Amino acid sequence: MPRLSDSMEEGTIVRWLKRDGDEVARGEELVEIETDKATMAYESDTAGTLQITAQEGATLSVGAKIAVIGDDDPAPSNSTTAAVEVPQPPTAPTPAIETAPQAPASAPLGGERVKASPVARRIAGERGVDLGSLSGSGPGGRIIKADVEDAGTAASASPPAARTSGGEASGRGAVTTTEPTRTQTLIARRMAESRATVPSFTLQINVDMTTATTLRAELKASAGEGQAVPTINDMIVKASALALREQPQANGAWRDGHFEHYSRVNIGVAVAAAGTLVVPTIFDADTKTLAEISAESGALAESVRSSAITPPQTSGGTFTVSNLGMFGVRSFDAVINAPQAAILAVGAVEQRPAVHNGEIEPRMLMELTLACDHRILYGADGAKLLARIKALLEAPLSLAS
Repeated sequence: MPRLSDSMEEGTIVRWLKRDGDEVARGEELVEIETDKATMAYESDTAGTLQITAQEGATLSVGAKIAVIGDDDPAPSNSTTAAVEVPQPPTAPTPAIETAPQAPASAPLGGERVKASPVARRIAGERGVDLGSLSGSGPGGRIIKADVEDAGTAASASPPAARTSGGEASGRGAVTTTEPTRTQTLIARRMAESRATVPSFTLQINVDMTTATTLRAELKASAGEGQAVPTINDMIVKASALALREQPQANGAWRDGHFEHYSRVNIGVAVAAAGTLVVPTIFDADTKTLAEISAESGALAESVRSSAITPPQTSGGTFTVSNLGMFGVRSFDAVINAPQAAILAVGAVEQRPAVHNGEIEPRMLMELTLACDHRILYGADGAKLLARIKALLEAPLSLAS
């Protein structure tokens, strides 16, 4: 089982793209694997005869054997029969965690494989849709995401994992239990580990965004039809990247008892999707223009919401920005995305009374909360980083370069 993302610990085999006994060439796509972040195809790194040892739907830890190519490992003479009889690997989690499509979705009657995109297979598995009953509208009759979503009430029904029991034992009424997806399980575990193992502290600061909001309004008014306008969050990403470049100790991590400092400033931006939270990465944000960051962040957010995001797009982050301001939240404490040194929580930009030039007047204010890992980022260091982000945002023309 290959490691397809930096946080991947196990993967589920969604579909073999080659059959047992096939000859494969180096670089040829072998198998579709569902990770904690996305489903993607894995390419062979060698050439030879394929001997499959783990079947579709199996969940294995990274490094576990899923197949043999060539003569590096002895195999039974009848590889097809042996593959059917291979027991479930001991490292596989309970079926409740597995989210792979059911057998009808991957192998219809007659033994032929249904041609479907990985996203379509995942959605079909979650909604209990039989891919064999659908007609594909993609190239060559391939079933795509829209085909599954348009399958009617059967496709939009609740996942079969949900179950309801009576409420006789308590006054809470009927209880419905739903199994989490692989991504939700990983988020729960990583956040619990972060809270339990990271000695964190938080710092808050108020930022006067009056000039920034005025600048954005002017950019919007002068933008051509269809031209993207940088958002406030794009400005925060750029300001954070520039501040991190000036304070490299914050652009690092505590890992295995050592400090790690990174030469690239890669900002992860938390994006909410249906039932999950994904953090795609804007690489080298300190060297990109505000317009480039705006275009990239918009494309990444759309990829998350359409379930088209890939593991490389969610890996390599060195700092995270989480924004709940669009929901009217004034401030909040975000959980550090370990092993990163810090995470920036962004609140709403609101008009509030403030003292400006010795007088009380309405200003556009925003609260930022920086959560820091005290093992690598100390109080004074975190305060300097937060103050620098504030200074850049209150002089937004410095972000245009």
